[in-house]
Amino acid sequence: MRSIWKGSLAFGLVNVPVKVYSATESHDISFHQVHAKDGGRIKYQRVCTECGEVVPYQEIDKAYDSEDGERVVLTDEDFEKLPAAEKHEIPVLQFVPTEQIDPILFEKSYYLEPDSSSPKAYGLLAATLEQSDRTALVHFTLRQRTRLAALRTRDGLLILQTLLWPDEVRAAEFESLDDIEKPKQRELAMAETLVESMSDDFDPTEFTDEYQVELRTLIDEALARGGEKVFQVAEHDTGEEDAEVLDLVAALQRSVDAAGKKVPSGSSSGGKKSSKDDDEDEGEDEGTKKKAPAKKTASKSSASKSSAAKKTPAKKSTAKKTASKSSAAKKTPAKKTAAKKTSGERKGA
Repeated sequence: MRSIWKGSLAFGLVNVPVKVYSATESHDISFHQVHAKDGGRIKYQRVCTECGEVVPYQEIDKAYDSEDGERVVLTDEDFEKLPAAEKHEIPVLQFVPTEQIDPILFEKSYYLEPDSSSPKAYGLLAATLEQSDRTALVHFTLRQRTRLAALRTRDGLLILQTLLWPDEVRAAEFESLDDIEKPKQRELAMAETLVESMSDDFDPTEFTDEYQVELRTLIDEALARGGEKVFQVAEHDTGEEDAEVLDLVAALQRSVDAAGKKVPSGSSSGGKKSSKDDDEDEGEDEGTKKKAPAKKTASKSSASKSSAAKKTPAKKSTAKKTASKSSAAKKTPAKKTAAKKTSGERKGA
């Protein structure tokens, strides 16, 4: 498993560094929408209903439609002004009796792993929760959304379960329940006898998702049988992309643009250098000038041949072999340098 969140549990004055992992996963078989005629994938684009143009992800904002027909558009800057809990801290609010939390409030479960060389504080909190038979209520912020969550222990492991807010649980108001007749004592006794005969300890491994098993069998049989319902998927660029892919590309593009803004003004216009390339250049300037570079372009190879014909040393870094820098070092015009290289190549030939 890979952690999806890192931070700390704020337990009074004690901070417990933890990593958070998703405790559950779906095993449902996923399907794609396809054209029934030829099995082609169905794609879609974000099209504006006003102008009819395809809108790139960078130009999309969120809007809310009020009941009286007004629409307000909110930008990323608006959402950043909203209050939110610390993104890398899970504050403990209070400890409540475990039986007081209605299971209907439970939403999603996460595992918490200690993220320190000394997990003593983690073990202390887990043991305290287990012995006190209480559950800690915490605030948990994930993906810019703060949730109320229950922190409990299971076999020495801390488990975080997000809870629904009270107004997210619907009220069960059914008039049909008002006229139900109270059961008689004999009926209750017979029902209790039936319950007793069907009672057993809960073992989740005894139960199987029969629908998924049968669905997998159906798919495997269809693939083995072949026929007009089975298509060979050809990997080709249709010019359209899934929305998820478009979102990823847009996010990557924004990251590249943001990184480009941080490049110093004195950097070369021919391309951007990473920090790794800068370190390599510094290493060549300081201690690797005695060795010729292993990789050269075609133009650099010609330059080295010309230098070899003139019996001049080739002890220069890759950065110093550009035409502009070499001409600046010799204080000669670029045209003359190019002419000398051409004549040098002819002599070498």
